Amino acid sequence: MEVSNKYIRFDWAMKRLLRNKANFAVLEGLMTTLLNEPITIVKLLESESNQESEYDKYNRVDLLAEDSQGRLILFEIQNNNEYAYFQRMLFGTSKLVTEYINRGEGYEKVRKVYSINIVYFALGSGSDYVYHGKTEFRGLHNNELLNLTPFQRQTFNVNTVSQLYPEYFILRVNDFNKWSIVPIDQWIYFLNTGEIPDEANAPGLPEARERLKLDRLTKAELDAYYRHLDNVVILRDNINTERAEGRAEGREEGRAEGRAEGRAEGRAEGRAEGRAEEKKENARKMRTAGIELNLIAQITGLSTQEIEEL
Repeated sequence: MEVSNKYIRFDWAMKRLLRNKANFAVLEGLMTTLLNEPITIVKLLESESNQESEYDKYNRVDLLAEDSQGRLILFEIQNNNEYAYFQRMLFGTSKLVTEYINRGEGYEKVRKVYSINIVYFALGSGSDYVYHGKTEFRGLHNNELLNLTPFQRQTFNVNTVSQLYPEYFILRVNDFNKWSIVPIDQWIYFLNTGEIPDEANAPGLPEARERLKLDRLTKAELDAYYRHLDNVVILRDNINTERAEGRAEGREEGRAEGRAEGRAEGRAEGRAEGRAEEKKENARKMRTAGIELNLIAQITGLSTQEIEEL
């Protein structure tokens, strides 16, 4: 497998190049791969005026697209590092739903939303690198899936309730660098490494090979791109340093807690040993006084064998 580093990383390309209509085929390929059906982008929905911040502008892409049946679908693609990212995903889809329905329209006009999240950090805890989430309703007593009526299926042109609700894709790309013939794996490989092997054939990657070449950048764009790569390295170094410091602090806290627990346990053990010795001393006195073994055992809680050995 021959690879090259002559291609622009997707995280930077998405901020700059993929907003150009001429390059829509790259994003269309990613969405086609995820949904397993041809997707065509109609237009970008964002504008500089409706972005809340420069950071939001360069890390969120809202797209109006059509599926293979001509149905309009809203896509949200996010690419950033944030502590409360799960909540951000929810906020993003909710914002799309409410922004792109006209006032006075009925709820049947609410459009489908797909949230595609490319994360270059450890989001959640899991061993996979691609996750898909959707909404289902199940009975509390029989776990039965709540279905649409025939009239609803015909009216909304869908088969399941989940098709009416937002769906989420999470691509955790940092830990995947194995080449594969599987289209989604090819995309994850590119998203992580910025490399497109010659045999890459997943939808969108052949277009990326032609349109995301470094030698197509202007001098200013190239300088900005290399600054971005430097920032990525610095960010990863900071994250690794914080993790190492966190582990060290955790070990030190563990040792301190262990010492505190040891002192507490020592005091507890000392009290227990003192009570046990007191029971034995009382048992000796009762034996000297001629009290029966069974009665001594009942009073002290010691076994008759323990009393005989005193």
